[in-house]
Amino acid sequence: MARTKDFNEDEVLAKAVCIFWHKGYNGTSMQDLVDGLGISRSSLYDTYGDKHSLFIKALESYMESGSKALCSIISDNIPAKEAVKKLFEYTTRTLLDDSQHKGCFMVNTEVEVAPHDEEVSQIICQNERQVEDAFYKAIKKGQDSGEISEEKDARAIARFIFNTVKGLRVTAKSTTDKAVFDDVIQMALSVLD
Repeated sequence: MARTKDFNEDEVLAKAVCIFWHKGYNGTSMQDLVDGLGISRSSLYDTYGDKHSLFIKALESYMESGSKALCSIISDNIPAKEAVKKLFEYTTRTLLDDSQHKGCFMVNTEVEVAPHDEEVSQIICQNERQVEDAFYKAIKKGQDSGEISEEKDARAIARFIFNTVKGLRVTAKSTTDKAVFDDVIQMALSVLD
């Protein structure tokens, strides 16, 4: 008879995200996970297999919650320019509120792990397509309504805006000067004129 788990898997994944985000994949040991997750080593192995499998599940969990938050801002029933501005403000707020200056778990993983791990690379690419597509839809909607000029390609604008968001996430690892973020956001929003 199978034993029932005496822990909540969603809570464990949330804790795993925090550990991997803080220490990086390569800097996280199995002992770090056992200590930080509050479950036994055998439960960790029985439920997740190994460190890599747990990392993949944590990354997917983070992607799902992060993409939902970003996509809901972009898909709100508000003008496209306002939606993009709200996204920038949300991103800046979350980055500046982080006293540990961790940046973005997805971006950190893209730099640290994706170049050497095809499975992680595919998750990163999937996430990027989802977010870029959300930007594209908002920008295209703005072009269709006449709010945003059709002189520029909507896909190219979406890619630029998304790349700017990723850049802000990297910048947050070295500065908390809100003026820096405000300047970048102002310039990025000027693309929508």
